[in-house]
Amino acid sequence: MGRSDEEAPRAADAWRAFVAGLGEAGERLARQTESLSPAEQADGFRALLRALHNQLSRFEVDREQPELVPFNGWRQKFFMDNPDFLYWVADIRADRRYRVSGTRGDAAFVSLTAYAASGVVDAAATARLDDDSLACDEAGRFSVTLSAEPPASGDWLRLPEGASALWVRQFYEDVRHDALGTCSIEPLDGGPPPPFIEPDRFVRHLARLGPTLSRVAAAFGAVEKEERERPNQVRHWSEMQGGAAFTEPGIHYLRGAWQLAPGEALVLEGEAVACRYWNVLLYSRFLNSLDHRHRQVSLTGSRIPLRDGRYRLVLAATDPGAPGWLDTEGRPFGLFVLRWLHPVRPPALPEVRVLPLVEIASAT
Repeated sequence: MGRSDEEAPRAADAWRAFVAGLGEAGERLARQTESLSPAEQADGFRALLRALHNQLSRFEVDREQPELVPFNGWRQKFFMDNPDFLYWVADIRADRRYRVSGTRGDAAFVSLTAYAASGVVDAAATARLDDDSLACDEAGRFSVTLSAEPPASGDWLRLPEGASALWVRQFYEDVRHDALGTCSIEPLDGGPPPPFIEPDRFVRHLARLGPTLSRVAAAFGAVEKEERERPNQVRHWSEMQGGAAFTEPGIHYLRGAWQLAPGEALVLEGEAVACRYWNVLLYSRFLNSLDHRHRQVSLTGSRIPLRDGRYRLVLAATDPGAPGWLDTEGRPFGLFVLRWLHPVRPPALPEVRVLPLVEIASAT
């Protein structure tokens, strides 16, 4: 079936806006990275391509028969991904009923969160279910009904008005070696098949995809500028508390950046406040986690040695032979984030020092 004359220009205009947005994103990133090394320049465009891949993987969604799509895989990193977590995302409707089933594997923590959002910035958690109330059998299997009204039995996640997205998260202490969990979603309501395409919705989403990539490139530059003004420091990342921007509610974030010369290390020392789970993770200036598939760029709480309840982390290009080392990949600048899930109190900011690497090696 062909498009009407009225529909054709709208789709064509949306495509042009998409292409123009990609071009603007590339030009913006080229300006932002022109003083960087060829390797850093290429890394920036790889991060932009990963963001596009991430968005395209979720572009065609079916709210009548949704899928829980894996999110933030290593080819699809997007805005401070966390490779110690598994994420799945589905677009849902608040006036429908669904069943989410899965297995937790060796996950240290599992949560299901419904969000209301028209974009990333204004996303807000509206309902959630986690390990405190999620029932799993002896094999680690779970099943949850999502609906506005409670089911006759079983676990229930209430879908309030405006709920449009579901995120399932599983936190792991050692994602490389733990048994990984699974999850799936199925609709519980029948109905006629949807139209073969919703042209207004398609055109609207396509038209904003290119500008979204341009904003991603702008965010790279804004975050780097912000952290460049206060390198080798740590702050409470209050903007990400409470489930903002599709984050996990209940996490307290600490954020900072390193700026190191060859032969230097950044040492963080602080109190390991009691919590459900915590980790530290290194990121590039382009908000991608570093190469967790081949390097030690993250550590979880169970893998960080403590002395008198205190941790010591060493960020450096080479292993000084000290516990708590994190591999900066030799990058002179980058970001790091500490996540504390359900801490008994807000974690204090760690002490931060820049030390010669040889001094750390000789002291261990």
